[in-house]
Amino acid sequence: MSPKRIVVTGIGATSPIGGTAPESWQNLLAGVSGARPLEQDWVSTFDLPVTFAAQAAVSATDVLERVQTKRLDPSSQFALIAGREAWADAGSPEVDPDRLAIDWATGIGGVWTLLDAYDTLRERGPRRVQPMTVPMLMPNGPAAAIGMDLGARGGIRTVVSACASSTESIVNAWEHLQLGYADVIIAGGSEAAINPLPIASFAAMQALSRRNDEPATASRPYDVSRDGFVLGEGAAAVVLETYEHAVARGARIYAEVLGGAITSDAFHITAPDPEGAGASRAMRQAVQRAGRSLDEVVHVNAHATSTPVGDIAEYNALRAVFGDHLENITVAATKSSTGHLLGGAGAIEALFTIKALQERTVPPTINLQEQDPEIPLDVPTSPRALPAGDVLALSNSFGFGGHNAVAAFASI
Repeated sequence: MSPKRIVVTGIGATSPIGGTAPESWQNLLAGVSGARPLEQDWVSTFDLPVTFAAQAAVSATDVLERVQTKRLDPSSQFALIAGREAWADAGSPEVDPDRLAIDWATGIGGVWTLLDAYDTLRERGPRRVQPMTVPMLMPNGPAAAIGMDLGARGGIRTVVSACASSTESIVNAWEHLQLGYADVIIAGGSEAAINPLPIASFAAMQALSRRNDEPATASRPYDVSRDGFVLGEGAAAVVLETYEHAVARGARIYAEVLGGAITSDAFHITAPDPEGAGASRAMRQAVQRAGRSLDEVVHVNAHATSTPVGDIAEYNALRAVFGDHLENITVAATKSSTGHLLGGAGAIEALFTIKALQERTVPPTINLQEQDPEIPLDVPTSPRALPAGDVLALSNSFGFGGHNAVAAFASI
């Protein structure tokens, strides 16, 4: 069976730099930072060591009806907003519900619902715990919310692979379309974990930036003064379908998905393999499965969390894969603007990669004031044009537990 061409026909997002995909993209190009001080009372109540994050630019409660927000964890609220936008952007295609599927992801799931329910149990007793607590806290809740809203009966799948989750969901969707499991799949990921407990935990492991006095410049991938990531929230979705299906219905096509790869480090529960061996395998395999050569890659949206260890490990992986050709690859580290959306990071970064190919423009990496000489990548700090012609781009995601996922995209 010959491989099918899989294309992107719809995008949607709600992120720290925009309430929609177009707004997020335009603000990314403009160098906007989504990081800002947290104004919730619990910041001082718990005396948190980190007092800022990249919260969603538009509250889900301003977009969804009240009855929906009451029955959905914030992670599912974000997912529903992004999924609906992507579906509408794709033209709300007429498709047999049995041939419409969802491949979604989250890294943590309904953490707000879980912790709020435990507080209720502890303070007010079991009779006051809401009956919808379990459906709301389940990691598959976001996928189910989109699936029920759009009437998808072709399968609803959830990936939970830490910060590699939503890139993995996109790779899975590509594979499921290749196998003929569906005609159209909505893929992506969401996260809503800006909560006292995750903040305290990430801070305890020295993973978060401590720049409380300058949050907008705290996420600084590849900078010599980088000191950790900025916690973000939101969701992004892409509509994928076969090229033939898209052309037959006259759909607009953003880019082609050439596949991807998933590997694992088997090294450490939080730290990446310092040589980037697992990440290297994922990038090589993604290009090989795309049927392309390494020298066709012109752009990489890097995982680039702004941690001292993670950024250099990814550079080592890139150097091992591309060698001297790495000098010809323009790298973007978009977490500098959005913060780190954890399980939703791969989805928003895939969306940015798709837009970069469509508009032939690499977005800027902000806050890069003094680039680490140990990471000599080509990282533009203002938008830069991509070359014309058929070009290839990768979107990298790596997560706690040694999860590595890489998706490959091409211009069309």
